[in-house]
Amino acid sequence: MSDSPPAPAKKRAPQLPSASNFIRTAIEADLASGKYAGRTWGGRPGPAKTHLGAPQDPARIRTRFPPEPNGYLHIGHAKSICLNFGLAQDYGGVCHMRFDDTNPEKEEQEYVNSILEAVKWLGFDWGEHLCHASDYFDFMYEAAEHLIHSGHAYVDQQTAEEMRVNRGTLAEPGRDSPWRNRPPEESLRLMREMRDGEHAEGSMVLRARIDMASPNINLRDPVIYRIRKATHHRTGDKWCIYPMYTYAHPIEDALENITHSLCTLEFEDQRPFYDWLLERLAEGGLLLRPLPQQIEFARLNLTYVVLSKRRLIQLVEEGHVEGWDDPRMPTLVGARRRGYTPEGFRLFAERIGVSKADSWIEYSVLEDCMREHLNETAQRRIAVLDPIRLVIDNYPADKEEECLAPNHPQKPELGRRVVPLSRELWIERDDFMENPPKGYFRLFPGNSVRLRYGYVVKCTGCEKDAQGNLVAVHCEYDPQTRSGTPGAEKVKVKGNIHWVSAKHAYAAEVRLYDRLFKVANPGNERYFLEDLNRESKKIVTAQLEPVLKEARPEERFQFERHGYFVADLRDSKPQRPVFNRAVSLRDSWSATAPRK
Repeated sequence: MSDSPPAPAKKRAPQLPSASNFIRTAIEADLASGKYAGRTWGGRPGPAKTHLGAPQDPARIRTRFPPEPNGYLHIGHAKSICLNFGLAQDYGGVCHMRFDDTNPEKEEQEYVNSILEAVKWLGFDWGEHLCHASDYFDFMYEAAEHLIHSGHAYVDQQTAEEMRVNRGTLAEPGRDSPWRNRPPEESLRLMREMRDGEHAEGSMVLRARIDMASPNINLRDPVIYRIRKATHHRTGDKWCIYPMYTYAHPIEDALENITHSLCTLEFEDQRPFYDWLLERLAEGGLLLRPLPQQIEFARLNLTYVVLSKRRLIQLVEEGHVEGWDDPRMPTLVGARRRGYTPEGFRLFAERIGVSKADSWIEYSVLEDCMREHLNETAQRRIAVLDPIRLVIDNYPADKEEECLAPNHPQKPELGRRVVPLSRELWIERDDFMENPPKGYFRLFPGNSVRLRYGYVVKCTGCEKDAQGNLVAVHCEYDPQTRSGTPGAEKVKVKGNIHWVSAKHAYAAEVRLYDRLFKVANPGNERYFLEDLNRESKKIVTAQLEPVLKEARPEERFQFERHGYFVADLRDSKPQRPVFNRAVSLRDSWSATAPRK
């Protein structure tokens, strides 16, 4: 990797001013003290390797986003991505995109590709700083031999069950392994035999030698290497031993010169081992100071979703959803298909901030951030989702007119579009009631409404089929009330409805997505699948204004009165877009959904 000055950052959507927090305070204190000034970067003594960096500007920080390539990223990862890349951007530093690929049995290139695409979609770029834990396997092994030589590691031949029992509990100290005091030379020989594939999986492991009586169980001689005779997606069959994540992660940070290693709170108890390991390697001359510091923050807890990888896999494999990119899934590929925007996610991350205390964020906060961005950027269009025919009886059968509608009411610079009008229209079924309740201002016999962008019409009745089902509504129009013409407002009406010309409209599939779970905390009081919202997806055949036929995949619109919709990324075809509802115009869950 080159450490040349970073390329100019891509222009980001306007956001809230960056709020101060404990992480920013720590970064600013380190920069003010010159903690990283005057250091030749390379992570370890000796000539710097090209991919590890060159002399660093003391005013720059380094963060990293370190996913495991064993699944698709979800909404919780979006917070971490925005935090790590955002801080590096705000303080003129760099953020490394690093894959912690230490578990070859669960990792696939498919996941690597999807993760890279998701980070780019969110608007961030790692430049030349694309890294993998597997880049450092040689050094990690060298470090393991050093720990053995210096008496800080040993090969253990207990079974997994024996190790579990001897580890102790929170109330009782652990017991030493019978192999804990074996000579370093013997452990080194066994370690090399493990490396060379001479021992079976599970027959032995390498453990750090720390303190079996420590109140922190993570310091009770944690395993740092295990035998795995599996093909790695990058290194192939070169290795049959692989480092544990807790061992690999701090070494990766040190070799990449990470200044602030940001983790969620579940890693707080691991920090003593993180520091212990780096100190031992620095003492032995394998790493340079200052060493990285781990800082923990609260993970994202979001209502109405599950973010457990195990539960997400179950949803997919058992067919409760239609894949990882199902628009109801809390994955980033699903959110993208849903019509959520990168700008909305960045606004969400800024709005919820970071803290040390666990808390729950209402899903409506995420939806509001999406609405806020989409309201600014989405052009307006007309769609009738539950169509019923409206016949203007006194309108000439062969006549057509071009009405004009703004593309965005707050942005006149975006111009207007033509909405054709003819004798027969499609309107929403609930815009007519034969016997309306008090306060209903739309169509009913004898009442007048304005056809948005068109004329005032008066309802004269309706027609039904032999079974009594409504098939058409009838009305008459006032030719002197066309919108935008002199005197058009002389007839005052309280109702305003949208419509599309039946002659010009086209039928399209529209998917009305809602929250996947019907309670705020799925699985809190029962098995989580019992909390599925069986009404989370509804497919309708809608009638759309003709210009929507040209919609491109991922093009977003506000369907007037209905919400924000996107042309589906996967299923849309030229001249045949399929639309997904991203979010309604307002939150319909706050007062009605059960709060369990």
